[in-house]
Amino acid sequence: MQTDKIPAHIAIIMDGNGRWAKKRGKPRTFGHKNGATTLRRIVGSAQKIGIKYLSVYAFSTENWKRPNKEVNFLMKLLKNTIITELNDFVAEKAIKIRFLGDIAALPSGLQLQIKKAEEKTTNTKGMQLNIMLNYGSRKELVNAVNCLIKKGVQEITENNFSNHLYTKDIPDPDLLIRTSGELRISNFLLWQLAYTELWFTDKYWPDFNEEDLLEAIKTYQKRNRRFGTI
Repeated sequence: MQTDKIPAHIAIIMDGNGRWAKKRGKPRTFGHKNGATTLRRIVGSAQKIGIKYLSVYAFSTENWKRPNKEVNFLMKLLKNTIITELNDFVAEKAIKIRFLGDIAALPSGLQLQIKKAEEKTTNTKGMQLNIMLNYGSRKELVNAVNCLIKKGVQEITENNFSNHLYTKDIPDPDLLIRTSGELRISNFLLWQLAYTELWFTDKYWPDFNEEDLLEAIKTYQKRNRRFGTI
């Protein structure tokens, strides 16, 4: 791996928790729990490698369509992970954490923990971990347009549009990783991924490890990013 060509921002679609659990004869919730453990491990690996921004797709606006039992478990898992693991881990590793999405629509207890976690690391200068929660890119884009309309903006430009997205102060991802063998981006960062390099693996998220992360980065480093030039 070339240390001078480390992607500044990596985005990950953490897919396959339920299928990973089913393959082992376990309930889908077992997969989500192990997926949370994998996230903690990969966050540490990304920081060690020198990634400046890591954005992970934790819960989409479409995930509310899942069975109530699974959704309720995910909300509790997110809350407990923030309380029991993420706060200490983030503090120990000097990582700044942000939650991006329609946070106001989440359960009040989870919102409280999100606020505490963000306030706790607001001045942290290390790697920034963006947890995309109740996030949907189409909704993000529509919200940005409506905000500009309300402000009376007469002309929408790429710059003022970008400044009204959840990611307004974050550089676009250099590399997108998706696990589980699915070859789509699933309403994730549609605007921001315009020139992002894509990397897919058949591995389910709970099996994803540091070696896989390094392989994705090495593949990224071999590509010629022309951004429309020759």
